[in-house]
Amino acid sequence: MNFPQTLIDKAKKIKLLILDIDGVMTDNKLIYSDQGIELKAFYTRDGHGMVMLQRSGIEIAIITGRKSPLIDKRMRDLKVKHVYQGVPDKLPSFQDLVSRLGLELDEIAYIGDDILDLPILMRVGLSATPADGDPEVQSRVDHISTFNGGHGCVREMCELLMKSQDSWQQHMDFYLRGI
Repeated sequence: MNFPQTLIDKAKKIKLLILDIDGVMTDNKLIYSDQGIELKAFYTRDGHGMVMLQRSGIEIAIITGRKSPLIDKRMRDLKVKHVYQGVPDKLPSFQDLVSRLGLELDEIAYIGDDILDLPILMRVGLSATPADGDPEVQSRVDHISTFNGGHGCVREMCELLMKSQDSWQQHMDFYLRGI
């Protein structure tokens, strides 16, 4: 993927990637079983991108309006330490996270897909939305992914950050060493 230099320059500073869940890590659908159990599908390449990004030294956080035990499970599997669930007003959680980690706003990237994400998207150093993000969000972010939510937009952002910070090749070398 080729990214514009202005986006690469912003990505070089990032130390924390914050993600929404519904519409970013999932395809924005809520599926319920007959027993009322909520189901979500996560794209495994997004997850692997998150693992590589954390190995590269960039932290990941989740801030989502909905609350679900399966989000806890998925984030434990991916070793994501900062998980805020059930927060319809995301800004206080964002401010708490920024304060606890002692980061500057230009060191934070956020991917959100809907208008409730705008208070954070408008504050961070690098803002992004999936290809199917709300048009109001698309008109206000630094980057519109070429992928829809739940279908690779997170992986694309992870690759952008790693390539901008020169850690992508380490991962490629690791996986190609056995060839």
